[in-house]
Amino acid sequence: MNIYDKNTLSHLVRKNIRKYRKMRGYTMQELADKTGLTHQYIRDLECLNVDKTPTLESLGKFANALEIDIRQLFDDID
Repeated sequence: MNIYDKNTLSHLVRKNIRKYRKMRGYTMQELADKTGLTHQYIRDLECLNVDKTPTLESLGKFANALEIDIRQLFDDID
């Protein structure tokens, strides 16, 4: 079992948000519209150089918009 710190989990979730957004064929603006979040927020999350950690509420919005189970945002990426 892997132990993850906050930064590792945040990085993993952010990469998964981008992965599922691209799988759905959504632009950042389309995802922003579907989640009710701003384009800038989506862009900052996906830019792994910016220190941004999504809230649990935001994760729920992403999961709903991307039509995935919220747990998929924590899946390891190869």
